[in-house]
Amino acid sequence: MTRIVARPVPPRQQWQLEQQGLHPLLARLYAARGVGTRSELDYELKALLPPAALTRAPEAAGLLADALEAEARILIVADYDCDGATACAVGVRALRAMAAGTAARIDYLVPNRFAYGYGLSPEIVDLAAQQSPDLIVTVDNGIASLDGVARAQALGIATLITDHHLPGDALPEADCIVNPNQPGCDFPSKCIAGVGVMFYVMLALRAELRARGWFADGVRAEPNLAALLDLVALGTVADVVRLDRNNRILVSQGLRRMREGRLTPGIRALFRAAGRDPAQASAFDMGFMLGPRLNAAGRLADMSLGIECLITDDEARALNIAQELDALNRERREIEAGMQTQALAHLERLGIAEGGAGDGDAPAAGIALFDPDWHQGVVGILASRIKEKLHRPVFAFARGEDGSGEIKGSGRSIPGLHLRDALDLVSKREPGLLHKFGGHAMAAGATLREADFERFRAAFAQVAGELLAPADLTRTLETDGSLAAGELSLETARLLEAEVWGQGFPPPLFDDEFVVESQRILKDKHLKLRLRKGELRLDAIQFNFTRAPGPRMRAAYRLGINDYNGVQTPQLLIEHIDGD
Repeated sequence: MTRIVARPVPPRQQWQLEQQGLHPLLARLYAARGVGTRSELDYELKALLPPAALTRAPEAAGLLADALEAEARILIVADYDCDGATACAVGVRALRAMAAGTAARIDYLVPNRFAYGYGLSPEIVDLAAQQSPDLIVTVDNGIASLDGVARAQALGIATLITDHHLPGDALPEADCIVNPNQPGCDFPSKCIAGVGVMFYVMLALRAELRARGWFADGVRAEPNLAALLDLVALGTVADVVRLDRNNRILVSQGLRRMREGRLTPGIRALFRAAGRDPAQASAFDMGFMLGPRLNAAGRLADMSLGIECLITDDEARALNIAQELDALNRERREIEAGMQTQALAHLERLGIAEGGAGDGDAPAAGIALFDPDWHQGVVGILASRIKEKLHRPVFAFARGEDGSGEIKGSGRSIPGLHLRDALDLVSKREPGLLHKFGGHAMAAGATLREADFERFRAAFAQVAGELLAPADLTRTLETDGSLAAGELSLETARLLEAEVWGQGFPPPLFDDEFVVESQRILKDKHLKLRLRKGELRLDAIQFNFTRAPGPRMRAAYRLGINDYNGVQTPQLLIEHIDGD
């Protein structure tokens, strides 16, 4: 069951925003998202939180500056998702620019996720040691890598951890840790992505080198780090972190550079491979077009392919790699489609039906699925898809590739259940069940023995049932109310597309009643509609629809733009038809 509810709009805040010159529709939307004054929508770079406010960022800058002065070997150890890839690219590009004219060497390592797993493990340190680094810098990982940091210490390799994940009970004994979520850090933006943390460290490093006179001799040019903001924006949106004001500034600045044509070659190539125009770049492009193509490398192959795309300055090479990534993404979609069919068959055998009851009973509060033939790199997407169908937290597991008898799972959650906290509770109640686990509120990973899967399934369902309130198990769509017929226009769609929306600052979703004048099915799964509201007629589409409407319908929708043969018209993107 899905409830459609309208977001409350504080009238005084809406009025104030209108009085400050904001478009009336935007004033209504922003007031509903907690914005009180227009100054909160100032996304200029000067409004960013200062780098010195990020605990230990100045210390990290000193460590890196010393390494550059000593012409040391710096090795960045990256994570295998889009956030990790963009963070690595930010580090490589910035450090190489600042090391210009020296013998300092800046390299990166992104281990195969299937062979080495996640984080700076001792095995990864041993692999890194083959390159004889003086300093290992982690990006988007490392906060839980106690054993890996200890191994690096034993080998005489210094370590700098940059991460944004939640720490465990103990921190690694690294030379320096920069993480807004570590104890004692009062940096206001706790939801900054891994790429954002690395960008801040590079800002702090440039300030430190400037203070040391590094750029004063005329040999080394001071790099313009704003040129990296397209990478920062992509990683931030793709990692689905909450877009607080600081993150909105980073994304807005990145989007501005994309729209102005000031892109790194790799991101320009990804736009081209996706068939999108960077002059009309949006958060949608980053989250659903570019991000998945980069992630496909980490899911099916090696994320070094994605990182090479982002760090090369050769436009032709970037395009060749982007086309490889596009092919991998098509392969990933095919694998995912097959896995989703198998997952639905599993659910049917368990007596769980899409969107509701099975055998007369509602699905368990937490769902865990496993199939020996599933692809380890795609289980996270599968969990997300099943979560959307059932509105339940879901874990999907696949066998590891090392033949150890372990299975590795990826989970996705719903509002009301902090997934990592749920795993922590499972581990305390069932000692020895989880070999590894970690993650965020909405996404997490876990490793256990295949023989223990049923034990995990029961324990996870039990914990989810205790932590989720009954109301949490009903999907709620918050909308921004209806749009007047005059607002269902191309101008309104363009107005909304120009703004920054994302996780925690959701894109506008409206609801209204329409007369259905015609409907047809496209490719056996999409519903194309011709709707009427009053005297206004317009096109609409619902992707992967589950049921066709009657002659009248109430729908939740987004206002988009249909670009066909160069002609743009407004189009409703239907998210839900009442009664689905």
